[in-house]
Amino acid sequence: MTTPLNTEHFWMPFSANRQFKNKPRLMVAAEGMYYTTDDGRQILDGTAGLWCVNAGHGHTKIVSAIQQQAARMDFAPTFQMGHPLAFEAASKLVSIAPEGLNRVFFCNDGSEGVDTALKIALAYHRVRGDGMRHRLIGRERGYHGVGFGGISVGGIAGNRKHFGPALPAVDHLRHPLNIAKNAFSRGLPEHGAEMADELEQRLLALHDPSTVAAVIVEPLQGSTGVILPPKGYLQKLRAICDKYGILLIFDEVITGFGRLGTPFAADYFGVIPDMIVCAKGLTNAAVPMGAVIVKQAIHDAFMSAAPENSIEFFHGYTYTAHPLACAAAIATIDVYQEEKLFDRAASNASHFEQAAHSLQGLPYVKDIRNLGLVCGIELESIPGKVGTRAFDVFLKCFWEKGVLIRTTGDIIALSPPLIIMPAQIDTLFGAIADVLKA
Repeated sequence: MTTPLNTEHFWMPFSANRQFKNKPRLMVAAEGMYYTTDDGRQILDGTAGLWCVNAGHGHTKIVSAIQQQAARMDFAPTFQMGHPLAFEAASKLVSIAPEGLNRVFFCNDGSEGVDTALKIALAYHRVRGDGMRHRLIGRERGYHGVGFGGISVGGIAGNRKHFGPALPAVDHLRHPLNIAKNAFSRGLPEHGAEMADELEQRLLALHDPSTVAAVIVEPLQGSTGVILPPKGYLQKLRAICDKYGILLIFDEVITGFGRLGTPFAADYFGVIPDMIVCAKGLTNAAVPMGAVIVKQAIHDAFMSAAPENSIEFFHGYTYTAHPLACAAAIATIDVYQEEKLFDRAASNASHFEQAAHSLQGLPYVKDIRNLGLVCGIELESIPGKVGTRAFDVFLKCFWEKGVLIRTTGDIIALSPPLIIMPAQIDTLFGAIADVLKA
């Protein structure tokens, strides 16, 4: 007889703990496109875990690389020491990064990556003798992890309201979502590029551009419901930052590694930032790992400013470039390239779009937004019960349809593994359609 699972001790993240523990949703195995639950059901993964298992679950090459590395060497420090895989993983990552981004600082997840990038930005201006640049600009509804730096530049009130003052000298652009003008856009919205102009016309005019160190945005805002940049929007941000000597940081924790059919969203949009923060798909989520990829000129400014034989940048983590994570990253990038998964994602994007927009006209569907293998389905909220309707869809999809989706407020967010087949795309959206009709 199996001992009942004791759920009382684990304090779950970003979860309604009491609701979950009343009727747990437990995964016990995963392979390819599917999870297996504790009651033996197969669950189609419509979210790549948490936007991260891009190559599908349990890929044998990635698993084998981790196993072999664990047997060879479990850990080695990277403070004043090193191991070969750290350098190999950095080179492998640079090989698929946008041109000019060729120096890598490893960390352990996206939250650490954002805090690392913000510290690099602030310190970069200081080592160049431009220490007046202390201000950071994020964006409303932006999600940049849960470190104090990330919640400061992030634009989600619920992520910071309980924790008191965050970083000083932070301001925010308005987000570009405009359902009134862009509802049911297929791909990038036509209207709203002018929203980028407020960086110059409002924020820089208010604060003085000589005080601004960096602007950080997600090329595609994912966690708050798939907010797409209007055509020309990111290009405008890049031009304004160039004009005033401000660093532009792309948080590509979600969009990196094929989500839009290219290695990074920077490639898709043809806009090269000064830094890219990545994580999630870097190791196919098999081992936690994040990275900040920076332009060489930023790295070299630190090398030039510090005395010989001294530490150039006082920052790092015990598990920076952990051997198992490096082995996973190398194997994962090899899988992406050998199996042409980015091309596969690009080729399936049209079918994904068609399936997504087939939901238009169903009960409660207010808007549908899609790009690559990402989709946001915004539902009309129940008065006084924001989030209830989408969460009800989530529960019915899981228990009745064998499909895993994700919700944020009353928005359903989908981001399946890049290996998804057309028939599985149909199953995913068909399940949502059935629940909405019911």
